[in-house]
Amino acid sequence: MNSMSANKEIQPLLPGDLSLQIGLNANRAAAKTRFKEYRSRHAEETLRRQDADLALFHEFLELVNLRTGNLAEEAAAWRPVTWGLVEAFVKWQLNEGYAIKSINVRLSTVKVYARMAMQSDMLTPQEYALIRAVQGYSFREQVRIDQKRRVRRIGFKKEEPVKLTPEQAQQLKDQPTTPQGRRDRLLMCLLLDHGLRVGEVTRLAAEEIDLVEGLLRFYRPKVNKEQVHRLTRETLEAARACRTNGELPAEGLLLRRSKKNEELGTPGISERAVTARVRLLGERLGVMGLSAHDCRHYWATSAARHGTDPFVLQEAGGWSSLAMPRRYVEENGVANEGVKLGKENGE
Repeated sequence: MNSMSANKEIQPLLPGDLSLQIGLNANRAAAKTRFKEYRSRHAEETLRRQDADLALFHEFLELVNLRTGNLAEEAAAWRPVTWGLVEAFVKWQLNEGYAIKSINVRLSTVKVYARMAMQSDMLTPQEYALIRAVQGYSFREQVRIDQKRRVRRIGFKKEEPVKLTPEQAQQLKDQPTTPQGRRDRLLMCLLLDHGLRVGEVTRLAAEEIDLVEGLLRFYRPKVNKEQVHRLTRETLEAARACRTNGELPAEGLLLRRSKKNEELGTPGISERAVTARVRLLGERLGVMGLSAHDCRHYWATSAARHGTDPFVLQEAGGWSSLAMPRRYVEENGVANEGVKLGKENGE
């Protein structure tokens, strides 16, 4: 090999070439940890829901004889996914009778993870763009579709929340003066007067409730936020009754488990137990299928009906955007409030 050919083979990187190589190396490093980084930033509730969404997508892919890996954690598992498969997944759910809202949420989850797969070089930008273009269903389409399809919906979620009257809400808070009754009264006040999510209620610690100042300091994992609520009169009274009767622990989890004979067990009631207890308390009043989320729905609806500003409702309810509180306000508002028609129309 002569010196001229050797010089051709060993060419120093130009400044522009070096910058490009550094950028490519950074891309590769980021791609390796893209899924792990994303999942480390999100709450457990969000990840559980996404895992369930992707598990159903995985089940669908197996039905069409496509074998792949862990879609929630492995970027390579997305390599065979195409926009046509995503479109078919949406239609398959529709034919199976899944709720339109659930179909839309699962489609959103698929798009989020498909984007990360594209960033990890497992999907081409063109394929991801086509996946992103796959559409769910609007509210108007949902109504028409549900009227026409034979199977309306499957799954555990209710199509509509159980609606409570103010009288029923008060009855749910008026529990017997037994250990379980006092615990139930406090539980229902936290759900109905403060709109706490079931996971937030079960995580409450005894140290987070201040019976002197009348404040509740707690964590909302869904939005990763610490919050303070001023206790309503009934919530404060319920908590003080539990404290007076020795039913509030000095430290640790706030709410105790149920035992037989209206007694209480050790601190730390589970989400499943809260769900079952709320359902039972509702059934005693003739309200069937009541859930903790129905109580949160009642709280938000009542707040909106009494003129709570959407921004205030968003903050108090621990929502990350105005979409949900605005919906409650709009549903309970007067549609033509503020419309000016002029004197000739009787103004």
